[in-house]
Amino acid sequence: MYAISLGDDGAELRPLEPWLAEEFLTHIDRGREFIGQYIGMPDAVTDLESSRSFLRAYAEKAVTDTGRIHGIWTDGKLVGGVMFRTMDVERGIAEAGCWLEPSAAGRGLVTRAVRVIIDWAVEERGIHRVEWLVAAANEASIAVARRLGMTKDGVLREMYLYRGERHDMEIWSMLAPEWRAARQPSRNPA
Repeated sequence: MYAISLGDDGAELRPLEPWLAEEFLTHIDRGREFIGQYIGMPDAVTDLESSRSFLRAYAEKAVTDTGRIHGIWTDGKLVGGVMFRTMDVERGIAEAGCWLEPSAAGRGLVTRAVRVIIDWAVEERGIHRVEWLVAAANEASIAVARRLGMTKDGVLREMYLYRGERHDMEIWSMLAPEWRAARQPSRNPA
C-alpha cells in the first residue's frame, strides 16, 4: 500500500480499498449528516455490507480503469476522500468528486488531494478534461473548483434529483493544457 503526503501537517492520501470497509463506515457515520447535505454517499453506505459493496464497486472501476477512490487520513484517521466517479481514458474525460467529515473541513485537505489526483490523471492517464459537478448551493465545493483554477462551464438547471428535490448543478472543468500551465513555476524576468 502506498500513501502520498498532502503537506507538512501529516495528512495523507491513500487508496480506499474494500478491506477498509469498517473504517470507511465509521467515518461515514461520524459525518453522515454533513456529508449527505449534497451527495448520496451516506445514503448508499449504511452498514458494513453496503460499505464493502461501495468500495468493491470502486475497486472494479480501478481494475477496468473507469474510476478511482482515495481516502484522506489525518493523524491516522480517515476524514474524507476524493475520487474519479467516472473516467473514460479513451475519450480523455474524468469526473472528480470529494467528501469530508466536519472535523476536517476548512484545512485545504480536499484541494490538496484533488491536485494530486488531477495531476495523476493528466500526466499518467492522459486525461484531457477533468470535470467537477457540484450542487449550486455547495459553496465549499465550488470554492475548491475556484482554488484549483477550474472554469465554470455552466449550470444544469434542476438536473439533480436528491432526496425528493431537484437541484441545480454547476459544471466546472480543467483542461490538460490549462493544468500544465498552472503547474509551471511563474517566470518573472528580473
